[in-house]
Amino acid sequence: MNLILRAIEVLPWTDWLALAAFFIGWIGYVQFAGRRGERRRSVLGTTNRIRQAWMLETTRREVRILDSQVLQNLSSAPSFFASTTIFVIGGLAAALGASEKTSELMQELPFAARTSALVLDLKLLLLLVVYVHAFFRFTWAMRQYTFGALMIGAMPDRDDFVGREAERQRYAKRAARVMGLAAETFNDGLRAIYFGFAALLWFLSPLAMLLGTSGVIWVLFRREFHSDILAVLAEEAPPPTA
Repeated sequence: MNLILRAIEVLPWTDWLALAAFFIGWIGYVQFAGRRGERRRSVLGTTNRIRQAWMLETTRREVRILDSQVLQNLSSAPSFFASTTIFVIGGLAAALGASEKTSELMQELPFAARTSALVLDLKLLLLLVVYVHAFFRFTWAMRQYTFGALMIGAMPDRDDFVGREAERQRYAKRAARVMGLAAETFNDGLRAIYFGFAALLWFLSPLAMLLGTSGVIWVLFRREFHSDILAVLAEEAPPPTA
């Protein structure tokens, strides 16, 4: 708290502007992407349709080893990123504990802005908050994929669904929804990593941070709503009730 109160006194208005734009851009884009995804084609929405078709096919399979292997591969990605963020968090915490040495090191970088140790601590704290948020999202995605594995493990035998198509559809939708929530949570973690790069540019200058935030939003928007892979997935995605 003392750090924040002291930073309010010494942080220039340009840095406060960049900081406000960073959080407004991040939170605003998450809200925008969620609402746009409900109305327009998106990578997450399209892959959710594929997940539903996958779970529907899983209910028709006698042996579901393939589905378990696919699920294991999916859960390995958030596990990898969660482990990586732990190392980043440890490094940032160490840098905060040795802020004076870190400040001296930063002053030797040719493009880094010359700031006090207090302002440097605030910039490190921002990065720490971003990566802690990413860590929690990645670990929650891992748990949700575990719940998806439970859904597959508890899935009734295919013969039990004979003559009960409505129940088959309901179970497939529930399982696909669990997978979709896991993918959405993992996507949130990836967004945090992207915005972490924008926060890193704050060490250069407030303007670099503003440009980095705008660039990250543009890249995310293009990849989630106008990428080539989206066009291919949307073309190949089967209808949910197939």
